[in-house]
Formats: sequence, C-alpha cells, structure tokens
Amino acid sequence: MLWEIVLLALALFFAFVFFVAYKMTTPPRRVKNWTPKDVGLEYEDITISTTDGLKLKGWWIDRGSEKTIILLHGYASSRWSFYIIPMIETLAKNGYNVLAFDFRAHGESEGKYTTVGDKELIDLVSAIDWLKREKPNSANRIGLVGYSMGAMVAIRALAEDERVCCAVADSPPMHLDKTGTRSLRYFANLPEWLYPFVKPISKMITGTREVHPITYADKIKKPLRLIAGKKDPIVKVEEVREFYERNKEINPDVELWVTEAAHVRTIQLMPEEYKQRILQFFEKYL
Repeated sequence: MLWEIVLLALALFFAFVFFVAYKMTTPPRRVKNWTPKDVGLEYEDITISTTDGLKLKGWWIDRGSEKTIILLHGYASSRWSFYIIPMIETLAKNGYNVLAFDFRAHGESEGKYTTVGDKELIDLVSAIDWLKREKPNSANRIGLVGYSMGAMVAIRALAEDERVCCAVADSPPMHLDKTGTRSLRYFANLPEWLYPFVKPISKMITGTREVHPITYADKIKKPLRLIAGKKDPIVKVEEVREFYERNKEINPDVELWVTEAAHVRTIQLMPEEYKQRILQFFEKYL
C-alpha cells in the first residue's frame, strides 16, 4: 500500500510538471484591435514566411527612409504590447520605417510552441529576409529594439547577422537557468524549486536548445544599448552589468542604462526620457 501511494504521488507530480511545462511553452495569445492607423500612421498588414515553414503576422510602416527599426516583443506578449505601441509611434513619427511582428506562438503568428530565444532568431532573420526582398530601398540600415525575450534575440542577431547595424536590448535575460527559475514564479506563481523538473520537459516538448546570451558578450562589436531595472524580478542588474563589463573589453560602442524600473517597465516609469534616449541612440549609430 505504501509503495502504491508513493507511485501515485510521483505520477501525479510528474503529470503536474508536464502540465506546467506545456503551459509555459504555449503562452496566451495577446491580440487587440489597435493598429498604427489609430495614431495617424499608414501601414501594411504583412505575412512573413520563416525558413522553417511558419507564417508570422506583422505591420510594416513605411516612412520613406532607407533606415528601418524592427521591434521585438517579449515572452507571452505581442506587437500590441504596452512597450511596442508607443515605440511604433515614436520611431515612425521621427522618420524611421518600422517593422513589428509577432514571434512564433504569439499574437497572430503561427507556431504551437515558444522556444524563448532559440528558434525566435529564425523569426527575426526571416523578417530581415522579407525586408530585404520586399522593401530593398528601406533596408540599407537596420536597427533593433528588443524587450526581454526579444532583447535576447536582438543580442544574438547583433552577433550573427551582418545586416543588423545596432540594437537596444531592454531587460535582456543573460543566464537561462537563473531567468527561467525566476520566471516560473513571475509568470506562473509557482515555487522556483520546480524549475529543474520543468526545464527538461519543456526542452523535450519544443525540441529547443539552450540559449545563454551572456556568451555573446565576447562576440558583439557593434553598437548596443543595454537597459536594466533595479526592481526587475526576472533579470538582475548585476547579470546585465556582467555582460556589459565583458563586452566593453572588445566593443567601444556598448552602453548600459540602469533605472529604478521593473521588468521592461522603464518606458512606463520615464516615458519621455526613454523615447529620447532611444532616438538619440539611433541618431548616433543608425
């Protein structure tokens, strides 16, 4: 009888862990009615075909420039995020073309599972391919603004795609396991000790590989602005600073801005200063 109880308890535990892993890899889709036209911007609804067979949905805002900025949302978010929408308006009304799209398994894009920074690089590279093919005169200079998971992808692209000139990475996770552990509590309100059980099942479900952005600190030699918040419960300032200190040894154009904000909330804490700093960065480097 005791062994039966133990086996039943273990079965229930691993069933629960599998459920948690499944839910974490299939975040809720956040879609709203807002479009760039609501702030007076003409736009196109676009579909981007990824190299691994998915269709991603997005917006293209053409301002007649040779410079385009691509906006990259975070995990469990979309192009309707509270930080993407104001950046669309700010960048476009200052003369930049803007491309915003939903990563796989988010918003209106296809894809069953998110891989939190692994296959999302395929999404970004495919978006740049689309831009170069469909809007070649608008793609002479390409910059990125990424948030959380999108910041991870921006950092990877800065190192791996020569077509990207510069990037802003807001609240970028640096260590997969540390961020994953904290995210379990932040997104699911579950104890952090569950993470070692959830992680391998998540990898099995998605077929993903581990991405540790900190390793890119020794590779990037292009302009990069890092933004970290002291009240961020997911990404610690010390971790972003570690990346900054390592990267500045080989990259004279890396910058770090530390604020009092929570995760990706600097744009809410100090909206006007935030927008001006982003614009100044791209005026300088793009």
